[in-house]
Amino acid sequence: MEIVKFDESHVLEIAELEKLCFSDPWSVDSIRYELKNPLSYWLVAVEEDRVIGYIGSQTVLGESDVMNVCVAPEHRRKGIGDSLVQTLINHLKSQDVYKLTLEVRVSNTPAITLYEKLGFQILGRRPNYYLHPKEDAWIMGKEWQL
Repeated sequence: MEIVKFDESHVLEIAELEKLCFSDPWSVDSIRYELKNPLSYWLVAVEEDRVIGYIGSQTVLGESDVMNVCVAPEHRRKGIGDSLVQTLINHLKSQDVYKLTLEVRVSNTPAITLYEKLGFQILGRRPNYYLHPKEDAWIMGKEWQL
């Protein structure tokens, strides 16, 4: 498995993973737009020329927010999510970013466990953040010294 910067060749596979893994998937156009968005930075986990996971973020004034993180179901629990988050954090540190936040379904225990293992803390709760199905989100965050 290799983690690389997101490019046009990954768009359609990311869109397929979105449909497979999320009840409100991003469209191909929305994903493609992130290539042009100067605030965005996305990474892709690739194995045998196939996208098996990805993470996307947007950064403003030293703070970054995870837009989406996903690992294909058959590749979960192999450390890929951990590697994606850690690689993103290393990149953000090199760009003078000092904080990373994200939202996660309150019922998504595996993701919450991963984020806590990586040093994220629950900062608050967003009621009805997710719509399909309707569910609250935990706001989680991690800060570091530059």
